[in-house]
Amino acid sequence: MKIHLLAVGQKMPVWVEQGYTEYAQRLPVEAKLELKEIAPGKRGKNADIKRIIQEEGQRLIASVPKNSHIVILDVKGKHWSTEQLSERLESWMQSGQDVALMVGGPEGLSDECRALGREYWSLSALTFPHPLVRIIVAEQLYRAWTVLKKHPYHRA
Repeated sequence: MKIHLLAVGQKMPVWVEQGYTEYAQRLPVEAKLELKEIAPGKRGKNADIKRIIQEEGQRLIASVPKNSHIVILDVKGKHWSTEQLSERLESWMQSGQDVALMVGGPEGLSDECRALGREYWSLSALTFPHPLVRIIVAEQLYRAWTVLKKHPYHRA
């Protein structure tokens, strides 16, 4: 199984790339995490934000691998504990189906993207910068995997 992190935004700072890579590389091949960066729409003074969100959504949808289980990252999604995420990860791995995690741009995801979601995951009630979300997702997936394997990384 592969976990595809589909995230709007490109050209991230080095610290973001390093943080994401640190945890993504720790995951084993049976839960491989791959990042797919989606080109953001150009935002300016008089930008048509609704159109930009729609276009970003179209690019996100086009990047979803066939037959993937789509999980929408959204502040209105479910808050999972580490143990609950570990259970979700185990379920995804057992399904044999790839997972696509969708992360929208600054204004969020299009309605079309949201409609495709089979699950909705909220990292927090707080709002995080989108570059930081990549690192948090990678670290939390690695932590969830260590719980499954009874690895000492997660000490709760």
